[in-house]
Amino acid sequence: MSKPTGFLDYRRALPIDRPPLERIGDWNEFHHPHDDTRLQEQAARCMDCGTPFCHTGILLAGMASGCPINNLIPEWNDLVYRGLWRDALERLHRTNNFPEFTGRVCPAPCEGACNAGLVAAPVTIKEIERTIVDRGWEQGWINPQPPAVRTGKKVAVVGSGPAGLCAAAQLNRAGHTVSVFERDNRIGGLLMYGIPNMKLDKRLVQRRVDLLAQEGVLFITSTEVGREYPAQRLLIDHDAVVLCTGATQPRNLPVEGRNSRGVHFAMEFLVASTRHLLDPQPGGPAVSAAGKDVIVVGGGDTGTDCVGTAIRQGCRSVTQIEILPRPPAERPPDNPWPQWPKVLRVDYGQEEAAALFGADPRVYLTTVKRIRSDSDGQAQEVETVRIEWVTDANGRLAPREVPGTEQVRPAQLVLLAMGFLGPEPAVLEQLKVERDARGNVNAQHGSYATSVKGVFAAGDCRRGQSLVVWAFNEGRGAARECDRYLMGESYLP
Repeated sequence: MSKPTGFLDYRRALPIDRPPLERIGDWNEFHHPHDDTRLQEQAARCMDCGTPFCHTGILLAGMASGCPINNLIPEWNDLVYRGLWRDALERLHRTNNFPEFTGRVCPAPCEGACNAGLVAAPVTIKEIERTIVDRGWEQGWINPQPPAVRTGKKVAVVGSGPAGLCAAAQLNRAGHTVSVFERDNRIGGLLMYGIPNMKLDKRLVQRRVDLLAQEGVLFITSTEVGREYPAQRLLIDHDAVVLCTGATQPRNLPVEGRNSRGVHFAMEFLVASTRHLLDPQPGGPAVSAAGKDVIVVGGGDTGTDCVGTAIRQGCRSVTQIEILPRPPAERPPDNPWPQWPKVLRVDYGQEEAAALFGADPRVYLTTVKRIRSDSDGQAQEVETVRIEWVTDANGRLAPREVPGTEQVRPAQLVLLAMGFLGPEPAVLEQLKVERDARGNVNAQHGSYATSVKGVFAAGDCRRGQSLVVWAFNEGRGAARECDRYLMGESYLP
């Protein structure tokens, strides 16, 4: 490294975001970039550590440790420190098709495994990654690169989320003719409609989609495979198929009053909000928090996005209910480095709620008992109860209500952000693809081949709900194995 003592000379520093009470007035991204000097100082903090764990991409204790797509982090940190931005971009693109997405929405397991984090704060890897690719676009270094030769093979990719786009980009790079089927009216899946604009500007998603189209990828929108386009026809019209349909079946809340008006899955709410932002309709979004008391059931990124969106829509109040205990401020002994640090984080939504309403919106060790509605069936209140985690007869932890802790909270909008159960079954049933015990596509990580010859699967439909960066890992891997199936060998990374 150019500055071996950088991690001693400079402290970790992130750019100052736009103030919460300012940014909640619009839907724009709120991160300010560092200037070159500050960013190069942060890159200099990357240690000459000998064995970097930041790009290992392994699972420890069921969570990602290091970058799942094995980004060459020490290399491009060093290049940024030297001011060699274009070289840094080239290194970044070797492993990551769309770093402007991961640089904004990835929780950065690379930073959790950073060696510098053992003795101080980790390197600001995510911020450096985002800045490298943003500069690449600004300088005009990112241009269409269609393949020089076409193989004559046709591949269908079902789903245009992060796994589907990575698979399409890689297969097109190998020279195959790739058609991406998307049931929505825009390409991008989760990236377009599932993540709010202030977290990932949709112009950035469309910019990459346009680039892929210029490179030869064919996009077919408003076409649901299994309905408008029979799944079996995929095998007739194409030489291979890659399923990237996601895990879009949401986990339900089976309590009294669940069917009241005003109770929605989180994705119904987030998608409606982005649809209205992109294509404004009279009367506002189909599901709106304006003027309402909002209860978000569930934590994680989706719950945070619901909080931030509800605030921007003008909610009267917002409460986020989490069944798990409040995480500690620092790593506990049973969560050592380089595991993902299970510590308390204040994300943008909680920060905004605290600034607007005076307190963090999260309530821990709490669950919903029932939802109360008025005579018209409109939700009005949520009854919650505190829980404690106890060991059941099978030795497993289970929640138990604490008597006398019931509380009634006002709520005209209840958003269920409790995760997802797996892929929707229509396409899988029509193709007769074998599924595992959880309902996911039965295909091994590394081979991605399903029980049907020529059909591969990647992303959440194969592994279950996971991170965008794991979708990148799987989309690239499935493309490589699909290419090997078609050509007998593959030179894709």
